[in-house]
Amino acid sequence: MSASITRAFATRMPSRTSVFVAAASRRFISIKPIYTAEATATGGRNGRAVSSDNVLNVELALPKALGGRGEAGKTNPEQLFAAGYAACFQGAMGLAASNLEVKLPESNTVTGIVDIGKDSAGGLGLAVELRVSAPGLDTATTQKVVDLAHTICPYSRATSGNIDVKLTVV
Repeated sequence: MSASITRAFATRMPSRTSVFVAAASRRFISIKPIYTAEATATGGRNGRAVSSDNVLNVELALPKALGGRGEAGKTNPEQLFAAGYAACFQGAMGLAASNLEVKLPESNTVTGIVDIGKDSAGGLGLAVELRVSAPGLDTATTQKVVDLAHTICPYSRATSGNIDVKLTVV
């Protein structure tokens, strides 16, 4: 590279300090964090994901349906997303039930089902179904709790308008 090109490139490159500041402040665009989770993936879909506190430490494997070997005992990003969304949504249901003055049965469950497939543009996309069971609570009341929870749940808010989410009361 010529000296003038090198200087021009260098002036566009942020210093280490500004990269650190940008990385540290990137989370504060729209929220004031209460809790931060951190995990690092290595090896992509056939690797490992480990949380910063090492509580989550999972081996990943590409499912057979996506061309992988579907190795037993290993998970994939879609399963992790399904689990995270289901757990978050169930927590939001607790808050929604409280706001509606409804006693949510302790035996309630949320099953997250995540599909990955081709979208209309030829790329890959996700779709989610959340199946909610609240034994002993009538369907109409459960639906009210689910509908309000969908406006509260951070996962629902993050995916709104980005992926199809179907809410099913079973």
